[in-house]
Amino acid sequence: MSYSGGCACGAVRITVVAEPVAVRQCWCRDCQQLAAGHATVNAIFATDAITCSGAVAWKDRIAASGNKLSWGFCGECGTQLFAHSSARPEFRVVRLGAIDEPHGLAPDTVIWTDQAPAWARWPDRIAQHGGQPPAAPSPQKLS
Repeated sequence: MSYSGGCACGAVRITVVAEPVAVRQCWCRDCQQLAAGHATVNAIFATDAITCSGAVAWKDRIAASGNKLSWGFCGECGTQLFAHSSARPEFRVVRLGAIDEPHGLAPDTVIWTDQAPAWARWPDRIAQHGGQPPAAPSPQKLS
């Protein structure tokens, strides 16, 4: 399977040639700030399955875990595109809104529910974690 996508202005295009390891809704405070008060929705892919054309701007911060959290966005229009953690360089997050429809992807897990606002809602049928979930399997184990 492959997915394509990009930013709102078209300056950045993304191609992914793999299935996601997971699709997660994240309610950590970092993601709430990036998503203007809501959760981010993220497909997690093997880093080497993603190619990108166009200029992606990156910002970093040290997360509460002590790991470096980096997020990538279009420097022209600001569309959120990617994220990754220094703890898991073999994976890259692609923001679901950056993947062209129809993609058929939906969250299978919601994480950092302990930091979600009282009004936040998610489907009862998906896995839930109050904080960081267990590590995803390495891409080599997915083959």
